[in-house]
Amino acid sequence: MIQTEDKKDIITLAIETSCDETSVSILRNGREVLTNIIATQIEQHQKFGGVVPEVASRKHIESINQVIELALEEAGMGFSDITHVGVTYGPGLVGALLVGLSAAKAIAYAREIPLNGVNHIEGHIYANFIDHKELEPPFVCLIVSGGHSHLVYMKDYGEYEILGRTRDDAAGEAFDKVARALGLNYPGGPEIDKLSKLGDKSAISFPKAYLEEGSYDFSFSGLKSAVLNYLNSERMKGSEINVANVAAAFQAAVIEILTEKTVKCALEKGVKQVVLAGGVAANSGLRSLLMSECEKNGIDLRYPSLKLCTDNAAMIGCVAYYDYIRGLRSDMHLNAVPSLKIGDRY
Repeated sequence: MIQTEDKKDIITLAIETSCDETSVSILRNGREVLTNIIATQIEQHQKFGGVVPEVASRKHIESINQVIELALEEAGMGFSDITHVGVTYGPGLVGALLVGLSAAKAIAYAREIPLNGVNHIEGHIYANFIDHKELEPPFVCLIVSGGHSHLVYMKDYGEYEILGRTRDDAAGEAFDKVARALGLNYPGGPEIDKLSKLGDKSAISFPKAYLEEGSYDFSFSGLKSAVLNYLNSERMKGSEINVANVAAAFQAAVIEILTEKTVKCALEKGVKQVVLAGGVAANSGLRSLLMSECEKNGIDLRYPSLKLCTDNAAMIGCVAYYDYIRGLRSDMHLNAVPSLKIGDRY
């Protein structure tokens, strides 16, 4: 565990604007969240069936100053109390990222305090450190969200080995596309999870892509296509479609692959801890199946509270804190990197 000799509290102001959530959080010593404000844009994007980058950027511009002020007010602090500023600089939508970066740079420059650029994917992993104060590396982490599906071995703070990743659609992306085909509301993941509880997962057989022997990579494009082909075929035949059964069978195909590869990976690595992260970590079916399989294999499973599964600034602040106490700093030339990979630093 990293420790700092300085006993003075480190106060982090963190900003997250990588997609469609404008979030600002203030943390004490990395793991104590004093406030975590999230201004969502779901209502603005629902009519489009997904996030529109230009709309997201404009909403971030409209919201960012108000959210910063509210976060400081709720924490009972002013800018003079802040030790450093953490901000997401990738991956994400470039316009959205630039709004958060501009605000973070302005605060750091005006107050003459350090700036720490944070990788959004790392943030999802670190959300678990907030909810589980005793959690420490090493562990295997399954990161599943709308844009990312990764299996990562976290050796230590800031040290990662990528063991597997999606080769096409991310798990959350597949959920959203299938939900749209089923006529469900955006975001589609929670809607499919809810419907799955009413359906029979064995009513329809959808393919599961295991890929080549020994691979921990994922592929959900074929599964998504199989669902769309099934729906088109049934509609052409004039058959009634049981939407709950489709949702249950699709979800089962996704979570079984995710669970099987995660547990196998942890056993191969010889670790007794598995961590779940990302927006799809809120899926009740995935949590339940992964918990069951981990218990069978003597593995301890941790996952964040629902609020910390989705995009939020608290998880960004946690990463920023550990980077800060390790002596890492970003300068005013820090720019948005939309395709930033986990472990990369600029």
